[in-house]
Amino acid sequence: MPPSLASRLLFPAGAPPPPPLLASPELTAEVYDVVALGLRAYVSPWWAKLTRYDRDLLPHVATIVAHVVRVLDARVQAQDLSPLVFHDVPAILTQHYTDHRNAAAKLNTAYATGGAASLPILFAGLQPHMALSPTGAIDREYYRQIIDRILAVTLPEEDWDAEAERILIREVLVRLLVDDILPKVTQPWFIQSTLLDLVGEPPPPLFDPPPAAAFSYHALVVLALSALQAFSGFCLALIDAYKSTLRLVQHPPPAPPPEACTAPSVASVHSTTSSVSSAPGTLPVPPSPAPAYAHAPLLLLGALLAGPTPRLAAAATLHTLHVLAALLTPLLDRLLPAALAAFLSPARILNTVRAGKRAFFPNGYPGPAPPEPTPDEQATLRARVLALRPPPGVFALLSPLLLGPDPAATLAAALDPLSDAQCNLRLAVFLLDRVLVGLFPELAGAP
Repeated sequence: MPPSLASRLLFPAGAPPPPPLLASPELTAEVYDVVALGLRAYVSPWWAKLTRYDRDLLPHVATIVAHVVRVLDARVQAQDLSPLVFHDVPAILTQHYTDHRNAAAKLNTAYATGGAASLPILFAGLQPHMALSPTGAIDREYYRQIIDRILAVTLPEEDWDAEAERILIREVLVRLLVDDILPKVTQPWFIQSTLLDLVGEPPPPLFDPPPAAAFSYHALVVLALSALQAFSGFCLALIDAYKSTLRLVQHPPPAPPPEACTAPSVASVHSTTSSVSSAPGTLPVPPSPAPAYAHAPLLLLGALLAGPTPRLAAAATLHTLHVLAALLTPLLDRLLPAALAAFLSPARILNTVRAGKRAFFPNGYPGPAPPEPTPDEQATLRARVLALRPPPGVFALLSPLLLGPDPAATLAAALDPLSDAQCNLRLAVFLLDRVLVGLFPELAGAP
C-alpha cells in the first residue's frame, strides 16, 4: 500500500511517527490528510520559491496544527453542546428569518430611502456586525484578531513567541476562512444542494401508477385492509420509538467535568443560574428553571412555516406541539441531549470530515471558485428542493396540517430568507461567533 500524502509530506522517512490526535485512528488519519492538503496548497507554493532545500517547515507546522487540534478536541469534549444546538442556533436562525421578512416588507417603501435601498442593505441595518460592511465585505482584521486570541491559548509558548511562525499560521487560517469557506457556504445554491444531500431525494417510481378503477366492494375491502395494516405499522413504530426513548433516557451522555471550560450561552444573558448559599436572614435563591430544549426549535419551526398568509391549521398544530413540549419538558430535556450524543457518532463525524475534504480539495487540490449558477440551474435546484416531502411516518401525517394544501408554496416561503448570499453571510458570521465563543470563552472576556 503506498504511503499517504501526510506520511510523505509531513512525516518523511527518519521523522518520528505522527502523534495521535483523536480517539479514532481513522479520524486521526483523515485530519492529518486534510492538514497535508492545506499545507501543500497554501504553504508549499510560496515556500518553495524562498528555499528549495528546507524540508523542515511543513513537518513543524503540522506538529503545531496537531497540538491545536488536540486542544480543540479537549474543549469540544468538555463543551455541553445541548444549549448551542437546541437553544442558541435555533434562536439565531429564527431572528434571521424575522429580520429578513421585515426587511423584505420595507422594500419599495419610504423606509428603504424612497425605494432605493436593496434588500441586503435593509437587512444589514437590522443585523449590523463589525466584521461586515453594509455591502457585505468581510473585514479580515476582525478574524486576524480572533485567530490571534485563539492561537494564544492553543499554541505552545515557544511557538507563540515566534512571531513569523504565528503570523504564517494565522494568515493561512484567515485565507481559508475568508476566501474559501464563508463565500462558498453562504451561496443559496450551496445551501439548497446541502439540503438535498441531507434529506435525500425520493427515488423515482419503478412503475407508473395504475389508472383509477371504478368503485367496487373488492377495492373497498383492499382499502380497509391497507388502512388496518398502516395503523398496525404505525403502532409498531410508536412502540419501537418508545423503547428507544427509554434506552436513551436511562443512559444519558456523561456530564462534563467540573473543571471543563464552558461558554456562556445566549440563555445565560437572560436568566442567571446560581447555587450561592443563602446568608442568615435572607431568602434562598430558587433553582433555575429547566432548560426547555424543545421551545426554541418549535419557535424556529413556526418561523419556517410562517408564510405570507397565516394558516389556522398550522398555528393550531404548533400550539398543540408547544403544549405537549411544555408537559413533557423533563423528559425532552433528557431525551434531546441523549439523541444529540447518539447523532454525533464517530462514524458520522468521520463521514463529515471526508465530505468536507472532497468539497474543498477535489482531486487533492483546492477547487476553483464556484461559478454562479445560471438562472435555469438555479430554478432546477430550487424546484428539486420544493418537491421534497417528508418520509412516511409521524411527519408525513402532520405535513398536511403544517404545509397546508400547497406544500410547494410553504417550502418556497421557507427558502426565501436563505436566497440572498449577503444575508446568508451575516447569518454565518453570527453562528460562527457563537461557536467560537462557546469553545473559547476568552473571546467574550469570560474567565
